[in-house]
Amino acid sequence: MLITRYTYLNSTFLLRLFHSVPFRLYAHSPFPIPPNNNNNNNVDDAVASFITLLGKRHLPPVVEFNKILVSLVKIKQYSTAVSLFAQMDFRGITPEYFTLCILINCFCHLGLMDSAFSVLAKIIKLGHQLDVVALNTLMKGFCINKKVREALEFHDKVRAMGFRLDEVTYGTLINGLCKIGQTRGAIELLQKLEKQPVKPGVVMYNAVIDGLCKDGLVTDAKNLFPKMIALGISPNVVSYSSLIHGFCCASRLEEATQLLSEMVKSSIKPNIYTFSILIDALCKKRRAGEAQKIFDMLLESGHKPNVVTYNSLIAGYFLINKVNEAAKLFDCMNKAGLIHDDYSYNIMIHGYCKNKMVDQAMSLFKEMRHKSLSPDSITYSTLLDGLCKSGRISCIQNLLDEMHESGQPPNLITYNILLDALCKIQHLDEAIALFQKIVDKGHRPDLYMCTILLNGLCKCGRVRTARKFFQLLLVNNYCLDVVTYNTMIRGLSKEGLIGEAMVLFSKMKENGCLPNAATYETIIRAHLVRNKNEQAVKLLREMISKGLLMGSSNEDSKFMTPREVGQILEWESRSSNQTTSVE
Repeated sequence: MLITRYTYLNSTFLLRLFHSVPFRLYAHSPFPIPPNNNNNNNVDDAVASFITLLGKRHLPPVVEFNKILVSLVKIKQYSTAVSLFAQMDFRGITPEYFTLCILINCFCHLGLMDSAFSVLAKIIKLGHQLDVVALNTLMKGFCINKKVREALEFHDKVRAMGFRLDEVTYGTLINGLCKIGQTRGAIELLQKLEKQPVKPGVVMYNAVIDGLCKDGLVTDAKNLFPKMIALGISPNVVSYSSLIHGFCCASRLEEATQLLSEMVKSSIKPNIYTFSILIDALCKKRRAGEAQKIFDMLLESGHKPNVVTYNSLIAGYFLINKVNEAAKLFDCMNKAGLIHDDYSYNIMIHGYCKNKMVDQAMSLFKEMRHKSLSPDSITYSTLLDGLCKSGRISCIQNLLDEMHESGQPPNLITYNILLDALCKIQHLDEAIALFQKIVDKGHRPDLYMCTILLNGLCKCGRVRTARKFFQLLLVNNYCLDVVTYNTMIRGLSKEGLIGEAMVLFSKMKENGCLPNAATYETIIRAHLVRNKNEQAVKLLREMISKGLLMGSSNEDSKFMTPREVGQILEWESRSSNQTTSVE
């Protein structure tokens, strides 16, 4: 509340302090009502009711207008609320203090902080006594617009002027600091509050816990629990859910699961969000069996799983190739009264295609369209990949045509998937034709796409074509990476063209592209196959000196085993002994 003796002084000071522009937010005629793009009947009804009230000969109390404005704010129709207020103002209706607070809130959410402060000026001009509600709304406005420094400066000024701020004030500031990654600043503010009349509460601590978890400081977040309890603040479901989410993101699932058990023992009931976090994390780590137990616990607790929960578990079962369990869960969603969303279908279609069950995937695709759901580029790309890998090339063009008709023409990602699938099933002529089609459409294929085709040509023994294609990449100023070089070197080595492979090996170093473990292993193996052991030893020694032995690579190459390395070094030792013996 405002300290009484500061009332007039504060009003005058605020007007000067914030350089408030004259309260001229509206034109001299009523604002038009913004079009309702969401076709929300609630908005239409609210606007119609408001206009009806304005049209009455005897105007109803302002509180009736306030009710409608509040209903619009609840559904985030801030612009509409501002427009209706403009019509009130044009009609000459004097707003109440609460009405003006609603308007401040709307301007804050619209990012119009200058207009919000103009409303504050009008509140003062009308002689209303400011309270913490309006001030908190303005601070929240700064925070939601990521102007936390301004919020803190505003806080310091109004506090110096004698306003008594509350838990909402500091909860807003602490949350704002955490949202912009200033968690340490939030902790400092929290510590200062311990010596102030306003004491920290669970909401403030929850904001800090969430911020620390998002910064990856999960242990620090957990260490706040004992401090909260010492201050008489009991962690609630939000505290635990944030911490569980933090542990899941840090891949510390055992501790996350332990926290769930701790919640239950402390008689804190997990909510659907708590369960869903843990189910999703376990599924992503291929631990669908454990996730199922959490799911069962969810059901036993009386909660109803939502679409997100089901989707996570279905994806988890597909990840460990348990197709039947995934399909059963998909069917259970309907029985539970839930409607499958686009993501549900995408998970199922991807899972079926991955398990070479393309007919089932196509059936779901048709069902999806029948339900007026819109397949996206992921849906189409997944199906194209599945059709290619199952050898159903004739169906591909129809699906591509459908993509165009639905307003989702294939992009480079879609083409990459399609090209990769064609190469893997060795339909090289179709792959080359597709690549040419992409170029003819005016697209410049990226290096990833070019490497896919290059790899396909090499694997099918069409090295002559691959060599020409590789030269084209150089001529067209592609900045080749180690994967592209390795692909060509592997293709040349496979055909016994070790001389050319070694020339390219030297060339890549000259061009500033450093060979990796896969490069060396490819060439070493090629030399060993042709009994060129001396060259193989030399390359192995070079590889060891660069620290590349057993190096990591996600390319299509088999790492040299310790046994293979030992055999090469053993040959070197024998060769050295023989030389010494001859001497």
